Amino acid sequence: MGGRALCWLLWLLQAGRAGGAELTFELPDSARQCFHQRLQRGLKFTLDFQVISGGHYDVDCYVEDPNGKTLYKEAKKQYDSFSHRAEAAGIYTFCFSNEFSTFSHKTVYFDFQVGDEPPILPDMSHRVTALTQMESACVTIHEALNTVIDSQTHYRLREAQDRIRAEELNNHVSYWSVGETILLLVVSVSQVMLLKSFFTETRATPGAVST
Repeated sequence: MGGRALCWLLWLLQAGRAGGAELTFELPDSARQCFHQRLQRGLKFTLDFQVISGGHYDVDCYVEDPNGKTLYKEAKKQYDSFSHRAEAAGIYTFCFSNEFSTFSHKTVYFDFQVGDEPPILPDMSHRVTALTQMESACVTIHEALNTVIDSQTHYRLREAQDRIRAEELNNHVSYWSVGETILLLVVSVSQVMLLKSFFTETRATPGAVST
């Protein structure tokens, strides 16, 4: 019984999610970055993205099919998710644009998943009998692990975003403190010089003739 449970656990850990890729990249100001993926007809794909840093944390995004048809297009989004099933085989393109910004670059994260998630049990899609208690537990654990992975990704992005905001705020506070210090020194020196001028006696010039 223990050996069977171990086999189920190993199969559960080896069961992968849908194929795809995730990437974090820098998007300069007034720039556009595109990615391409060849897909077969009927294959499902999902695009999740989020702006981690830069400006107002927004970016333009659009997805096109092999025929140039726009499947998805949104402007100045901080984050979003888009799912679609390919209606034609070919190269699909998804782009991120920062062309509306002239001075702030962005850091963008995206997760591109292709295909449906494979069943965690070998004959799960063809069996007609009910799942055993152990198999049901494996399915529940697998779904919970997927939820944990998604939550970890979400919180990791939030942590990175909050850290960048905190660093920017710290820089602003530091610059403001330096500016206030310099201004305070200038005002102090100016007041000292002004007070000194009040108590400075004007001496008469020797040889001056009074009439």
